[in-house]
Amino acid sequence: MSIPTIRTATLNGVATIEIARPEKKNALTLAMYEAMAEALRAAQAEPSVRAVLITGQPGIFTSGNDLEDFMQRPPQGMDSPVFRFMEALLDCDKPVVAAVTGAAIGIGMTMLLHCDFVYVSDEARLAMPFVGLGLVPEFGASLLVPQRLGPVRAAEKLLLGDPFTGSEAAELGLANAVLPASEVVNQARRVAERFNQLPPGAVRESKRLMRAPQREQLRAVIATEAELFAARLRSPEAQEAFQAFFQKRQPDFSRFA
Repeated sequence: MSIPTIRTATLNGVATIEIARPEKKNALTLAMYEAMAEALRAAQAEPSVRAVLITGQPGIFTSGNDLEDFMQRPPQGMDSPVFRFMEALLDCDKPVVAAVTGAAIGIGMTMLLHCDFVYVSDEARLAMPFVGLGLVPEFGASLLVPQRLGPVRAAEKLLLGDPFTGSEAAELGLANAVLPASEVVNQARRVAERFNQLPPGAVRESKRLMRAPQREQLRAVIATEAELFAARLRSPEAQEAFQAFFQKRQPDFSRFA
């Protein structure tokens, strides 16, 4: 089911989930997370769907959480829409292809860690600025980013929140390829459509095998992150960070020990 800010369509064996809120930089609300979770579960259940494509708008994948919506209705547990979306993406045993045509911030970046193929534009800007907001990494990033990047580069991305380009994402193993912005979605769709020519059972079982060794560890890490994230949302540091964001000023953490 589509809502105006999440568009869904199935064509030639590919279920497309398009984040479509460009006037707000594709910032995600609870309703959008719910719609994406439903779309993923529908794609999982539909035999004619061979792959899933997640994309955004020209120049923007997603800027992450809509902070105003997020602060008004923070996640209260693993049954909240954001965690239902995470669970649906984790449970999807069909190939998931991401087309990143611009900025991917916060969960916009961490959801890519759970996609099987990631194609980014040469204009993309990615970042995981959780610490700068007084928060902690989420969606398994505290486990997966050090695994992919090593501890030194992971510290740059997770502790300092340093942004990076699409080219760097490809070099770091976070993306399959960097392409001109006009070619990203077409390339992602071509890859997704290749699964129409492959045996679906073998694809599903192979994906399960690839992910099985750390499946339970990853779920445990996500649950721990979620508990700490919820606690951090109520912290004075996070309150200062969010107030500074809304007031369009630099946060001042000098009084915190």
